Amino acid sequence: MPSITFLGAAGTVTGSKHLLEYDGHRVLIDCGMFQGPREIRDRNWERFPIEPDDIDAVVLTHAHMDHIGMLPVLVKLGFRKKIFATYGTVGLCRVSLPDGGRLQEEEAKFRNKHGATRHSPALPLYTEADAYDTLKLMEPLHYHQWQELPGGAQFRYMPAGHILGSAFVEFYFANGERILMGGDLGRYDTPIIKDPSKVEFAEYLVIESTYGNRLHAKGEAKEMILEVAERAVRERGIVIVPSFAIGRTQELLWYCNELESEGRWPGLPIYVDSPMANKATLLYQETTEDHDHDMKIDMSEGNSPFRTDMVRMVRDSQFSKQLNTSPGPWMVIAGSGMCNGGRVLHHLKAHLDELTVTILFTGYQADGTLGRRLLDGEEEVRIFGQPVQVRAKIERLEMLSAHADYEEMLTWLRGFKSPPKKTFIVHGEPDASLAMQEHIHRELGWVTAIPTQGEKFELS
Repeated sequence: MPSITFLGAAGTVTGSKHLLEYDGHRVLIDCGMFQGPREIRDRNWERFPIEPDDIDAVVLTHAHMDHIGMLPVLVKLGFRKKIFATYGTVGLCRVSLPDGGRLQEEEAKFRNKHGATRHSPALPLYTEADAYDTLKLMEPLHYHQWQELPGGAQFRYMPAGHILGSAFVEFYFANGERILMGGDLGRYDTPIIKDPSKVEFAEYLVIESTYGNRLHAKGEAKEMILEVAERAVRERGIVIVPSFAIGRTQELLWYCNELESEGRWPGLPIYVDSPMANKATLLYQETTEDHDHDMKIDMSEGNSPFRTDMVRMVRDSQFSKQLNTSPGPWMVIAGSGMCNGGRVLHHLKAHLDELTVTILFTGYQADGTLGRRLLDGEEEVRIFGQPVQVRAKIERLEMLSAHADYEEMLTWLRGFKSPPKKTFIVHGEPDASLAMQEHIHRELGWVTAIPTQGEKFELS
């Protein structure tokens, strides 16, 4: 009898890992890293919940680290079978996994120099070499391309509208029943990539609940970006955008380019200070099967939203340091999106205490992150172990979230012509998952479950 075991993203937003078992075979859907507070991140160091030799294949939904970040650990432990993903996801993995390995090694060196806290000596979770070994196992698939798996199962990908390459996994067991692994659900009418695919049938469904208890702010993202940019020019100030390298950076640049095309951009210089975001932006231009209608038209007319005459990609850390001593006005888009690492920390440390600076958040900020503490209004934070006063303006551009809110999720769910036998609600903080469950019960009357970490369900 087929079954599903939830090995991550159960009771928390991160660490997505879902194990499908059928006829003696096992397929892992996603292999994500736990992120956020220390007690959540510590799970990454626990024994891997299944022996690598027992896994027949890994199937990825998309390339955010909370869905792919433990792949190199799995490979380091001996996994040598296929890892399936869309072409867009494979391209982004080639950018983010080696970069993650380098950061892990750098952090281990730093801790060994300044006093290790976990190991003696401090160790990386995985290395850059582990990441490259992982990439050798990846097999790209096009959307809607059927792929056979051991034991008579098969699956295909459908666009999920979340980030480049993001997909739903429509997984058929040998008995003909299917489970739709939702990954992360994107939004409708967003720039660059296609909207989420309409799905009409599935015997079982796994859906995220990141925004299960929230609605996104209404309003025009473009107009808020313009307002912040005009204020920076007027005050000769600085705009620091802690942005996710994959998805949010490219969408922000799209809106800035639209304002420029309309003759309304106030001439504020834009810098993208993230090696990963720079590489991901190139992939967004090149991976055409993800492009929506408007993006295809713009690219065919030579109007790329990532124009080099408007945006300067910061290539080296030395220029990044020089930027911090440059007078405004200018805008810098830098990772990481939740301010838990990356070059944005250096920009924040240099400018958080300045009244003419705006920190513009563009997405979800998990509990325990520096981004959440700034949004919660803390007047002093610690960066690199040093206290920093917060005098900058803190703004939130909620309209750019790549996750559907609960009303958008319900809109997508209403596309089903008959309810699944059971809908599993994952990838959310407890309050959000409970709220999403209540919305589904009230609006649709479906049978649902909120799995706990390690919980197994028979699919009968």
